[in-house]
Amino acid sequence: MSTYILGISAYYHDSAACLLRDGHIVAAAQEERFTRKKQDSGFPAEAIAYCLETAGLTAQELDYVGFYDKPLIKFERLLETYVSFAPKGVRSFWAAMPQWLKTKVWVRDEIQRELDYDGPILFCEHHESHAASAFYPSPFEDAAILTIDGVGEWATTTYGMGEGNHLKLLAEIGFPHSLGLLYSAFTYYTGFRVNSAEYKVMGLAPYGEPTYVDLILDKLIDLKPDGSFRLNQDYFNYAAGLTMTNKRFDRLFGSPPRQGETHLTQKEMDLARSVQEVTEMAMLRMAEHVYAQTKKKYLCMAGGVALNCVANGRILRESSFEDLWIQPASGDSGGALGIALYIWHQYLQKPRSPQGDSMQASLLGPCWESHQIEHFLDREDLTATRVSDDQLADQTARLIEDGQVVGWFQGRMEFGPRALGARSILGDPRRQDMQSKLNVKIKFRESFRPFAPSVLREKVQDYFELDHDSPYMLLVSHINQEHRTPVTETETAPQGLDKLKVAHSSIPAVTHVDHSARVQTVSRDDHKQYYDLIKAFENRTGCAVIINTSFNVRGEPIVCSPQDAYRCFMRTDMDYLILGNYILNKEDQDRPQEAYEQWRKELPLD
Repeated sequence: MSTYILGISAYYHDSAACLLRDGHIVAAAQEERFTRKKQDSGFPAEAIAYCLETAGLTAQELDYVGFYDKPLIKFERLLETYVSFAPKGVRSFWAAMPQWLKTKVWVRDEIQRELDYDGPILFCEHHESHAASAFYPSPFEDAAILTIDGVGEWATTTYGMGEGNHLKLLAEIGFPHSLGLLYSAFTYYTGFRVNSAEYKVMGLAPYGEPTYVDLILDKLIDLKPDGSFRLNQDYFNYAAGLTMTNKRFDRLFGSPPRQGETHLTQKEMDLARSVQEVTEMAMLRMAEHVYAQTKKKYLCMAGGVALNCVANGRILRESSFEDLWIQPASGDSGGALGIALYIWHQYLQKPRSPQGDSMQASLLGPCWESHQIEHFLDREDLTATRVSDDQLADQTARLIEDGQVVGWFQGRMEFGPRALGARSILGDPRRQDMQSKLNVKIKFRESFRPFAPSVLREKVQDYFELDHDSPYMLLVSHINQEHRTPVTETETAPQGLDKLKVAHSSIPAVTHVDHSARVQTVSRDDHKQYYDLIKAFENRTGCAVIINTSFNVRGEPIVCSPQDAYRCFMRTDMDYLILGNYILNKEDQDRPQEAYEQWRKELPLD
């Protein structure tokens, strides 16, 4: 008899579910993909239903259900923090209490009620879930583990070791001292949404100068040589207030926070660059300390800060570790996977025999077979052309070569925040105007945002200063010198957002202004259809790289179903949609312009 374990994360952000059968991942998905509510934090009922349906199970047939943190300890932290800051923070306290007292404290009861399940329900600490999600799917028999995020119950940063089927956390940094919350404070101050837009700060950083690094290190964070730190709470408001920063923070940097959607100035760019450099400095020091303490060759990472791919790239290049593996769903969604694996290996003591990365390229979500796509097209009376498997890659590559923007919907949906070639928007990286076109006309987002290159694994060194698998877009590398476009002696180096106007390499649409790129390597064993497409593009153009960005617009989750994909396709200036083996041309579709314009006005802010 097989053992089935369901892992759940919920009630903060990025709710998700994951199902294991005898320790192997059957399915995993975030709730937002089904409800179409970005970063949905509610109970992941639809994600659970998908996981159970994939395995042909009912909830009553589950052997164990796990929850990714310990709500009572988190509630204890909340109460102790409010008491220590009282009477400050009373508004925040009363805003938080109803949801805690109604739902968050009673997680066991909620699970039993939602699933009609009366079997064992197990809990582990938040950072143990992160650690389990980092180590157990990794290709390493033993490794050091580093987890960094905003906050779990009390811990904000931990390190430990994994050996065989056992993991142990050795030390932690506790709330309110948090590298993740420091970064979020600058996300808030520069006018972006906390817990959603930290990656925008990372993308904005190369436009700025590290003007404020010394001020941050002097006033905000006491960073030690071993990577431990303390934050000066005199400048922050997140512990008990409704904002991330306070008036003293405003005075330190000379103005109140930027209002969202207003003009970005050089100051915001310099702030972004500065906090990014401080974060990289802290993470490198942490990595070196963990190496010294554990004596392990390899490092596994998870937690929201592990999505900082610029810092990850530096750890790979500059730290003493020989190799690095990062959980692709590093944020709270990955906690559902972590608790399930923790129960299997740590609680049930089941052996572990790593045979490489066991995340299955993170393609763990729903899949629509050809007959299901055909049924959708027939039901909606849509015009499409069916092509064979042999024709699909070459015809799509031809469209991209011709400058068309293509929505690409294939196979199982990705688990985690990145589109990896299953729910992607694709374009030609050689075109200087493609970055702007995708940002403004397709994604409806800020012009400064970079796009990621997908490159054939065997060709990655031809384009990038990287010789390492990067299947999950979690490493930033620089473009090789021979592909860069230098500024001539007669030109003046552009500043700020004017850097966007200059081609920085032979693949300008995926080259950031500092000649960096968030690289995705694609191997045929992991992702046959996507690999074949890039290979066909290389055969046609000589370029083994294409643009890959997530199939969504700002403020909306990545598409899940053919209906989601078609709706996004029709509401943007995408040229073609590829649903499985079906090619849809925008010119053949009926798009009421009035409805399209109304939708644009109602587009949620990200």
